[in-house]
Amino acid sequence: MRHVRRRTVRRATRLAAVGGLLLGGVMVTQAAMASETPATGTAAGGAAQSVASTGADLVKRLGTARTAGAWVDSEGRPVVAVTDENSAAAVRAAGAEAKVVGHSMNELESAAAALRSAPRVAGTAWVMDYKSNQVVVRGDRTVSASDWGRMTDVASGIGSFVRMERTEGTFTTRLNGAQPILSTGGRCSAGFNVTNGSNDFILTAGHCGPTGSNWFADNQGAQQVGRTVNSTFPGSDFSLVQYAGGKAGAGPDIVAIGDGNGVRITGVGDAAVGQRVFRSGSTTGLRDGEVTGLDATVNYPEGTVSGLIETNVCAESGDSGGPMFSEGVALGVTSGGSGDCTTGGTTFFQPVTKALAQLGVQLIVAAPSDAAQNGASPAPSEGAPQPSSSPTQAAVAPGSVTPGSTTPVTGGTAAVSLAARLTDPRNIGPGLLVIAGSLVALVATRYIRAEQDRKAYQRHYSANWG
Repeated sequence: MRHVRRRTVRRATRLAAVGGLLLGGVMVTQAAMASETPATGTAAGGAAQSVASTGADLVKRLGTARTAGAWVDSEGRPVVAVTDENSAAAVRAAGAEAKVVGHSMNELESAAAALRSAPRVAGTAWVMDYKSNQVVVRGDRTVSASDWGRMTDVASGIGSFVRMERTEGTFTTRLNGAQPILSTGGRCSAGFNVTNGSNDFILTAGHCGPTGSNWFADNQGAQQVGRTVNSTFPGSDFSLVQYAGGKAGAGPDIVAIGDGNGVRITGVGDAAVGQRVFRSGSTTGLRDGEVTGLDATVNYPEGTVSGLIETNVCAESGDSGGPMFSEGVALGVTSGGSGDCTTGGTTFFQPVTKALAQLGVQLIVAAPSDAAQNGASPAPSEGAPQPSSSPTQAAVAPGSVTPGSTTPVTGGTAAVSLAARLTDPRNIGPGLLVIAGSLVALVATRYIRAEQDRKAYQRHYSANWG
């Protein structure tokens, strides 16, 4: 395992900082456990988001004629694509990496506009690939040779920076499957809890059901969750389900991620290319991956959706509407994609910030006292979201999780005492041995535990939600 020593030091430092409790924050209603330790060479979610703000600010300052996007590299540094050396110098002076490219954001956006104006072909999607300075057009297996040929002609007419790729699987919305909210139109995963100040709602995918859809927590329709009061699909992909009782219930800022584990929502933000993210859904549980593109357009069979976040996180039917987050920061709700969690695939997400702005609601986040108690950053002021200081999540009682009602994450003094002992200079030798032994045990059991947690979580919700 590469970089074990460096990651051991980081883990020890983090343990001391949060008193042994690994917390984040967000809100979903299903999932399964997966490793939450950042993959080697991948920036942790909240850190990536903070770093990415530097790149985003530089792009805004320099303008779209001189830049072509920004991302977080494998070392966690902000990188900005620029079109000239003067802009590159300005980026480096600001402490970021610069990559000189041949096409500006204006050119990339013009290419995307030309693709949108061409005859629509279901089963195709495109996204701006900042790292390669190209617009990548993908066609799934449902696209005929003649339709693909026409799309290729359109791309050729735009320029060589439009790249054509065929992909396995089919671009579909992720409806159906067992999950917490069910209606006559299908089944979906609940997303984030939001409020307008008077009533509380579930923010989920728009394709899950039109306005007026009734949602239940059981197959018999006896436990009503709420009713869809606003839905947008296609174009965008989000909807509001108003709780039947008007309120979300206790702990609306907590997201269940399986087998007694949960996460606190501490804020909302925009995704960054290269950022490590988590996605939770009723069919496949908790999965993680990386943001690979922004402002993606997908031509689903039901219609075209634009402005999506592209990731390499897997998803399957029934995961629709479930939340995507990173270190307590809400980023998106699951829209659709291709592939599955056996072979892998591409999944697209509706950005939460855009949905909140258009719906006129606010995310329900952890109160400052709750966030501080559990090792997370206090809830940020509106308009200035900040990530949690911790990259992982905490425990909730598995039997107490229902849509809009979860058990608050609680701390413990034992973990704090352990952290104090391990970081005491007098015990540094034994402490490092304990940490090293723990890491070996973690690596040996991670896969088995992840699968066990995922299956246990699915069994739990199958019993409670059909």
